[in-house]
Amino acid sequence: MERRSRRKNSLKRLSRIEGQVRGLQKMIEDDRYCVDILVQVKAAMAALKRVEGELLKDHVDHCIKDAISSDDVADREAKVAELVDLLAKR
Repeated sequence: MERRSRRKNSLKRLSRIEGQVRGLQKMIEDDRYCVDILVQVKAAMAALKRVEGELLKDHVDHCIKDAISSDDVADREAKVAELVDLLAKR
């Protein structure tokens, strides 16, 4: 998938997530049943995970591939270390 398209899809998903979070706020304000709220929290978290996955693919497809194919060893090592650090935070 093209980078611009992937980023555009991520922005659309984030807009939907923003709506989900506003809905969650309303549910809490309306004192809705806890399990109903938790179901929606899980849905928002899953949507964020999908965005995370798309951004990770974008990073690997562009930033990491570019660094690996370059002659800049320091940049290559920095990009790989950055990715390893990021993945270790999961």
